[in-house]
Amino acid sequence: MDAGVGVTALLVAAARAIEARRPDALARDPYAECFVRAAPVSARWPVSLEEVPRGDADPVWGRLARYFGLRTRVLDDALRSAARAGIRQFVLLGAGLDTRAFRLDWPSGSTVWEVDRPGVLGFKERVLARAGAVPSAGRVPVPVDLRGDWAAALLGAGLEPGLPTAWLAEGLLLYLPAAAERRLVAVVDELSAPDSMLGYEVKLLKEARAVRDSPVYAEARERLGVDLPALFDGDPRPDSAADLAGRGWRTEVGTPYDHVRRYGRGPRPEPDDALAANRWVFAVKGAAGVSRW
Repeated sequence: MDAGVGVTALLVAAARAIEARRPDALARDPYAECFVRAAPVSARWPVSLEEVPRGDADPVWGRLARYFGLRTRVLDDALRSAARAGIRQFVLLGAGLDTRAFRLDWPSGSTVWEVDRPGVLGFKERVLARAGAVPSAGRVPVPVDLRGDWAAALLGAGLEPGLPTAWLAEGLLLYLPAAAERRLVAVVDELSAPDSMLGYEVKLLKEARAVRDSPVYAEARERLGVDLPALFDGDPRPDSAADLAGRGWRTEVGTPYDHVRRYGRGPRPEPDDALAANRWVFAVKGAAGVSRW
């Protein structure tokens, strides 16, 4: 795994491990700790809140981990909703160290495609094999860079564009250039039958200097060597929700704090908030509403 976004994948895995050990966990990932311990850069990171001296007051392992725990649960529930609506094709774009193919209870006949760079998926395969993990759905890794012709790779791996698909881009579009984001939306639309669904995360605004120096970002730089704002693409962001709407998708755009209120758990707003620009978008193609998400 390369040192930039690969380390953020490990950061999210550590957050899922911490979340899993909370008594009121929103999501439980039994494999998250395995990834953290398998990579030299993260082998000494905490995997439970008891290992964090400041507990939930810690900007990274408290607040940011709660954010990723909430995001995991919200997107888990989105895929469960898609499955209840009858969808059996699920594509995880920028899958990273996602283990939903293993830990969610999938309906019979479900297939999960995991699209990401070969190095990320190779590391993931080795760790899951050592852990004896068995997928609960048909699982198809698709090793390809999302800046390339990933559509051809996905079709070659068996995706049927004539059937509805649930697409997930968790923590992906933050890192893509604006042109790549536009292409991704266009390709998802092209490969999606009516009633397909899409969920993704974006940052709509460029963050001010005070936000870039906030405790979450500052301590991630100092303690983990990860400069998160430097990884986010600096181009003006496209309005992908409006693009989807123009293509016949019904969209809902909300903040993470909308979901904090819904679930009763998660990070709260704070001054110079590193999470304030984040938006979670859910869309259904050709539907009267997006309630199925």
